[in-house]
Amino acid sequence: MPASPSKPSPKPSPRKRPSRKPLVYGVGVVVAAALFGYVSYRATAPDSSAGSSTAVADVTAGPDEGVYPELAKLARRDADDKLALGRADAPVVLIEYADFKCGYCGKFARDTEPALVKKYVDNGTLRIEWRNFPIFGAESEAAARASWAAGQQGRFWEFHRAAYAEGVKEKGFGKDRLKALARQAGVPDLDRFVRDADGTAAASAVSKDQEQGYGIGATSTPSFLINGRPIAGAQPPETFTRAIDEAAERAKNLGSAGQDAQGTASPEASTGK
Repeated sequence: MPASPSKPSPKPSPRKRPSRKPLVYGVGVVVAAALFGYVSYRATAPDSSAGSSTAVADVTAGPDEGVYPELAKLARRDADDKLALGRADAPVVLIEYADFKCGYCGKFARDTEPALVKKYVDNGTLRIEWRNFPIFGAESEAAARASWAAGQQGRFWEFHRAAYAEGVKEKGFGKDRLKALARQAGVPDLDRFVRDADGTAAASAVSKDQEQGYGIGATSTPSFLINGRPIAGAQPPETFTRAIDEAAERAKNLGSAGQDAQGTASPEASTGK
């Protein structure tokens, strides 16, 4: 049965780009992209029976249902990734596609993510990889570039916390506000921060994340992948804990079958040792 629904990011509606097509990661990703697009659509579609909006999470009764290995491969597992949290070899990777102007992304950041960090990241089970997915216009894109710039000085997660604090997005993300948030986040060199945020490297990094999000069919924020399982919307905490627990159990079973957490044959298995 699906997890209890919750509300998606509020209006304005996500900016969609109809001309975009799924990136070519494999046939499975094309199928998954269609599913993710549907789930994202349901996350922003009005519920005619209730007169409100609902979000749908693809966490089914079967732990292997709704899991796409091609999507799991999108985890970068780069130890030098400044926009990631947790061990690069953690058995479970949660990829988050989010926008700093998204109210429900902020809700997840404040109400759910800290508990996941404490329960799973701190013990090595979970790695969180951030993907900038700005869909609410110029200020969204400016905030995304600023977050990347803060990350270059090792302060991404501090900037993330400051930008998602209650009431912050309502003040906007103009240049002065972004610099103030960087100062609050403890970014040591603010002049460099401004240069980096306005530079081509930041624009390229944000564009790469954004293209990946559109390429897998995400159309709303927040959207997530947990070891290849798509989840859309700021779902209740139990939706994430269940998906993480199931992913960790699958990774454990793969490991006991002579495979590593990513599902590839271990050296010991291949040599028979």
